[in-house]
Amino acid sequence: MERLNKRNKTLFPVLIVLLVVTFFLSLKFGAITISWTEIQSSISKWMSGGELTLTERIFLQIRLPRAFAGVLVGASLAVGGVLMQALFRNPIVEPGLIGTSSGAAFGASLYFVLGSVIKFHAGEWTLPLAACIGGAVSTVAVFLLSQNKATGKSSVVTLLLMGLAINALFLSGVGFLSYLARDPQARSITFWNLGTLSGANWISIIIIGVVTVVCIIISMRYAKQLNALMMGEDEAIFLGVNLKQLQVIVITLNVLLVAVSTAFMGVISFVGLVVPHLLRLMGGSDNRFLIIGSAIVGGILLSMADLVSRLLLAPAELPIGIVTALVGVPVFITLLRKKQYYF
Repeated sequence: MERLNKRNKTLFPVLIVLLVVTFFLSLKFGAITISWTEIQSSISKWMSGGELTLTERIFLQIRLPRAFAGVLVGASLAVGGVLMQALFRNPIVEPGLIGTSSGAAFGASLYFVLGSVIKFHAGEWTLPLAACIGGAVSTVAVFLLSQNKATGKSSVVTLLLMGLAINALFLSGVGFLSYLARDPQARSITFWNLGTLSGANWISIIIIGVVTVVCIIISMRYAKQLNALMMGEDEAIFLGVNLKQLQVIVITLNVLLVAVSTAFMGVISFVGLVVPHLLRLMGGSDNRFLIIGSAIVGGILLSMADLVSRLLLAPAELPIGIVTALVGVPVFITLLRKKQYYF
């Protein structure tokens, strides 16, 4: 254990340096390349209230919030993956498996197709609000339907199976709405379901940032209980873990992390599945290490994926969900073939 702690202490500074480097690369490169001089000038003028050039406006209003979005959304999805894998004691669980992502996708699709009919409008907040409502409804449905009528409790296995069923239900709803949609609506549904950071703005960054930081802090408080749960439900209860309370708290944290990020940026896959595996290979299965480490590595991974999505077909942009899937699938297959189980 002492050797593992020393390795982790060495690993964190390296990961932080990689995160900073990736963040600054994300600031500089894109459809247009912004020089370091222009970056410094835009920040200086913003602080002094000077008049900005077009490139400086692009940096402050588009490129900078997008770079922060890559870090924060990557962190939130990766931490959600750690929480879900620890709760279900299963390394192939991802944050959206209990219905959050599919519910958010259904809410967004419903807005794209029927928003004008049902007159559901809240300005620029309409789409994120519809996605958040969908994600919350699907997750609550999973939790309520998985409860045992006699005891009022729900086992981890039942939650997982009910999540699979609800996921299938809401994804079929998304498919049905795509079938009904006209061509522009269908394209909007498809593009949103593939994820993009292009809609990042300072309001969304503040909301995602606050939710992510608060959820990570709360998650750290329950890391020891999740470590105890890794030994099994009976052992965790014997050690004083309130299993039902832990389930509610962890699922609530996951809903906040995933639903808020998905609501603003669309469905982004594989980050919450692959990142915890990489961290287990590097530093073990202690959830205190995994939560912080996954937040950093998730930010690195998604920032790099966003950079690829901007540069690969520049000046056109590739949906980031395609990039994360293209990278995530080979990495995940390699990890499974190298070592089948990490708990």
